[in-house]
Amino acid sequence: MDDAHRSGCPINLSLEIFGDKWSLLVIRDIIFGNRRHFRELMRSEEGISSNILADRLKMLVEMGMLTKSDDPSHKQKALYSLTEMAISTLPILANLAAWGRRWLPVSEELSIRAQLIEEGGPELWERFMAELREEHLGIPLADGPHSPTVRETLQAAYLEVVARRAAAEPATPARKAS
Repeated sequence: MDDAHRSGCPINLSLEIFGDKWSLLVIRDIIFGNRRHFRELMRSEEGISSNILADRLKMLVEMGMLTKSDDPSHKQKALYSLTEMAISTLPILANLAAWGRRWLPVSEELSIRAQLIEEGGPELWERFMAELREEHLGIPLADGPHSPTVRETLQAAYLEVVARRAAAEPATPARKAS
């Protein structure tokens, strides 16, 4: 056993990467939200602090989950990309989300993507992972591009739920100026 790890157990070793609440959320935001810059990742709904985000990004790069490169469009920005190791977490995220939808009080708008991923099953997961490989690793899709992409389909479903819920909410009267 390596002294840097508590044990050689695969669950333990996985938890050493994903055992905090932020690492998988960073991966989630890159996969599903296409957030590739530090400032974009700071906009997580869960409210990650900048020092925690910097620490998790550094650790995910060191562990081989992400790569960090200079953004060609802006010299002062870093661009984070998924590695194959991170892309292969998609089925884990899909199953974790399905479990959460079944057992926890999720919101409709934040669980619609999980529902579609669950309903699409392994075939959809493979398509999404292929799209992520093209986007992050430069590996062309074997069967050519799909329109819309899986991410675009998931985002459209999310926006549809948000719009429907907003339309169903009673209008609030405008505040009077004091």
